Amino acid sequence: MRWLLASGMGLTALVTLILWWVWGRGAVVPGITFGLLATVIQLAAVAVLRPATSQPFGRLMARWGMGMGFRFVGVLLFALAVVLDRQLFPPLPTAFGYLGVLVPLLYTETRFLR
Repeated sequence: MRWLLASGMGLTALVTLILWWVWGRGAVVPGITFGLLATVIQLAAVAVLRPATSQPFGRLMARWGMGMGFRFVGVLLFALAVVLDRQLFPPLPTAFGYLGVLVPLLYTETRFLR
């Protein structure tokens, strides 16, 4: 789990730096906020899924579905943030902050489950 946390923090820093370079200072808050949110969500999803890896397939799929639900909550939080304060959370930088961290961590999820 430490490797996942370190990867998420590193990706958050990298994505935020790229967002700052492309959109300026206004993209730093959404980059950090939603990069860290994506990291926490991925940590929770892996923590829920890990105990079920040696369980029957039905239980594994139920736990996998819970992780996907966590990720969907992140999408809802993105929409809520953009609707409530579009000035602080402009749509594109906010989406890239979330997806730019979550997608790479999602692709490497199998590595963290070993």
